[in-house]
Amino acid sequence: MIELWNLKSPFPSAYSGIKWGVLSRSKFYCLQCTHVWKPSCQSTCAKFTSCPACAGKLKMMPYNQVHFKETEYSAVVDSCEGFQVVRMIISHKHMKKNFTPTYFHKEVMQHWINPKGEVRTLALSTNVFSSTLDAWKFYSPLEIKPKDFSRNAKYFINPYKVYPQVKVLPILKRNGFKSSVYNIAPHLLFSSLLSDPIAETLLKSCQLNLLQYYIGASRQNIRRNWQAVKTVIRNGYKISDVQICEDYLELLRYINKDLSCPLYVCPKNLSEAHDHLVQKKRELLRKKKLQGLRLEIEKAQKKYESDKKRFFGLLFKEKELTISVIENVKDFMQEGYDLRHCVFTNEYYDRKDSLILSAKVGEKSVETIEISLSKMEILQCRGLKNKPSKHHRQILNLLSQNLTLIKDRMKKRNKTRVLS
Repeated sequence: MIELWNLKSPFPSAYSGIKWGVLSRSKFYCLQCTHVWKPSCQSTCAKFTSCPACAGKLKMMPYNQVHFKETEYSAVVDSCEGFQVVRMIISHKHMKKNFTPTYFHKEVMQHWINPKGEVRTLALSTNVFSSTLDAWKFYSPLEIKPKDFSRNAKYFINPYKVYPQVKVLPILKRNGFKSSVYNIAPHLLFSSLLSDPIAETLLKSCQLNLLQYYIGASRQNIRRNWQAVKTVIRNGYKISDVQICEDYLELLRYINKDLSCPLYVCPKNLSEAHDHLVQKKRELLRKKKLQGLRLEIEKAQKKYESDKKRFFGLLFKEKELTISVIENVKDFMQEGYDLRHCVFTNEYYDRKDSLILSAKVGEKSVETIEISLSKMEILQCRGLKNKPSKHHRQILNLLSQNLTLIKDRMKKRNKTRVLS
């Protein structure tokens, strides 16, 4: 096993991409080399500036802070006694004006994976009253966690860097692993390669976007569309947007097209083909009798209220931007019509694990958001014709700040079930 004191080199490099600075009392302070200088013009204080001493490109910190901290995770991939081991190390960078940065590194977790792909985890204890993922008790020993640990998001940490000298089991090399983890949490990648032939096939065929989506988001959707995925692999077709492709396949299935035919499955322009089928399905739906459509929406509304009523009334606001839960199925239809995407035609209101919200500026819809209730993360956020709007970053920031409110609604429902 590689000892921690031999790992000095990879951790500082995790911070070499961004250096930090702060503007205080009309002076710039470089938090990397401690250089202090007065800018020639106050307007030079933008989001980034350059330090004249170390020539570093500095990202500016909030001026009203005194102490600054940056946290990242690194991983060491090793093998021991027939097990594949992934060791997770947390690194803290502490910064203060006029002082050189100090670093602290601590191993907080180990994932042990047997040749069958089964994972057992050892980890430090955490502060149960903290909502952050890095509230580790550094004085505690590594303890074996129960097998159902996977429900907790802290054990899915994807490291910022992986130590380049990796040691893997021969069976992993046979199953397609070379050297890169392709921005996938290493223990999830190794476990999938050892236990799931689909992951092995996707890696060996270099369908990396599909592999990332399969391991990180939804295995069932890839398995359901496996016939189409095999067609993609046989034709060497590369998918740039997996979620758009998934919706496109659902549209093909709806109009009874052959998912083994490259003509349909491998379009030259995926976005245009998707939009064309959305319009075609919309036209087919419009041909239904109005009364029949009303009955369908009313029936769907009852089921939708039963599943998602606890989230009704949630609203987040920042200046002119408001984000709220879509409460009526007919509003899904209007949202899809306004933004020309498939949130209604593909029946997103019927997805049990998804919560759909609408972002509006004034009274105008600008983006539709899908949130995973099990993982409590943003799955997609799309505007007109599935493109991001100019408010995209503001929407993501506002949502990220308020995910805990959605989580609180989930907890209230779970407590009610226990009491009943």
